Amino acid sequence: MTAPRTPRKAFGRLSLPERTYVADALRTETVGGVLLLVAAVTALVWANVPALQDSYESVSHFHFGPEALGLNLSVAHWAADGLLAIFFFVAGIELKRELVAGDLKDPKAAALPVVAALCGMAAPALVYTITSSAGGGSLAGWAVPTATDIAFALAVLAVIGTSLPSALRAFLLTLAVVDDLFAILIIAVFFTESLDFAALGGAVVGLAVFWLLLRRGVRGWYVYVPLGLVIWALMYNSGVHATIAGVAMGLMLRCHTREGERHSPGEHIEHLVRPLSAGLAVPLFALFSAGVSLSGGALADVFTRPETLGVVLGLVVGKTLGIFGGTWLTARFTRASLSDDLAWADVFAVATLAGIGFTVSLLIGELAFEDDAALTAEVKAAVLTGSLVAALLATVLLKVRNAKYRRMTEAEERDEDLSGVPDIYEQDDPAYHLRVAAIYERKAAEHRRIAEEMESARLAEVPGGAGDEGSGPA
Repeated sequence: MTAPRTPRKAFGRLSLPERTYVADALRTETVGGVLLLVAAVTALVWANVPALQDSYESVSHFHFGPEALGLNLSVAHWAADGLLAIFFFVAGIELKRELVAGDLKDPKAAALPVVAALCGMAAPALVYTITSSAGGGSLAGWAVPTATDIAFALAVLAVIGTSLPSALRAFLLTLAVVDDLFAILIIAVFFTESLDFAALGGAVVGLAVFWLLLRRGVRGWYVYVPLGLVIWALMYNSGVHATIAGVAMGLMLRCHTREGERHSPGEHIEHLVRPLSAGLAVPLFALFSAGVSLSGGALADVFTRPETLGVVLGLVVGKTLGIFGGTWLTARFTRASLSDDLAWADVFAVATLAGIGFTVSLLIGELAFEDDAALTAEVKAAVLTGSLVAALLATVLLKVRNAKYRRMTEAEERDEDLSGVPDIYEQDDPAYHLRVAAIYERKAAEHRRIAEEMESARLAEVPGGAGDEGSGPA
């Protein structure tokens, strides 16, 4: 007879190595997200204070770079095409790691975030298309509300102080990685108008050299950084969005460990580059992309113009329903049951949080309406508005269950035997139970000693007690 299969739990407890990796990654993303918030607010203030508006425009449109190489770009352009390539390089490494060592390695486990991400991109696009078509607007911005900004979402979690369980945080991270992959494909396929095949061929050759050097174990930043810059420049001049070069190089790194290695090369490089991405590249992109006019008329246009209303509804309604619906359908048809500690309301709250689309949404908005500066600015305002509404809704929903999350987090992190490993991961280890028994025996002995001292003190104070026997006259 075959043993009965244990039902798979959606959002069940992560393995210890995966939990450690997720915690480290989210810690950096959270710090980066806070910097992203600061950069976005700074951009809005800089662009909307009358005395500072001209300086913001001057700095954003200041051009520099070698004209002969086709790289005489504005500061804003360098931030979007140059610095953001670092962000996509890290996204490429994350994706590679998920494919070879993370949740995406197991097709059954991968089904949940992949389907949720696909539904979370299809639904916003559909909502935008319906809304814009109904109002007679342009359909060019259908891809704007499809992206989730993981750094911004985690910054919201940091600000509201929620103790979201690690399984839900990991789901949000994996969801964003898959989301980034499809956003990259959308940029590559739908926003490449013309190709320079000579430059593209050069970029492909450069990537091949990059791959060969990795395969041969060549090390040294002084080799890869110059080569990466050449590949990026060729990709930019080819007509394909330059950030694709970052993704391609990230996917080439080895993300599985070999004998004698504590960390794979991909994880090591990601550890080095992630702070640069989260702490510098993305905040600077936000600084020069989020500076849009927020006058009363502009904000009113967000809810009256079909293109901008489609973006807001796509982020707030489309993302939430798409991710929640995709998750529910996956759990329903794969016979996976929700973790006992969670309710579907928790999944709905995380789906709402995923409606925060900032970095990639702003980038796609620039690409979709690059010939219409006024509409580009309005779409950016719509991205900011939709992200803010999604953040507020998620905050309310998560706060309602925050006490429950706090208890779950405390249970996940409890380490009574002080072994450095949470107790929940040692329940099947006899040595753990022996250590805990020894701790309780020491505590019991200490309590017995204290009780005996207290009893002795009490008897000594009672007249005629044991201490007074034989003390009277014969």
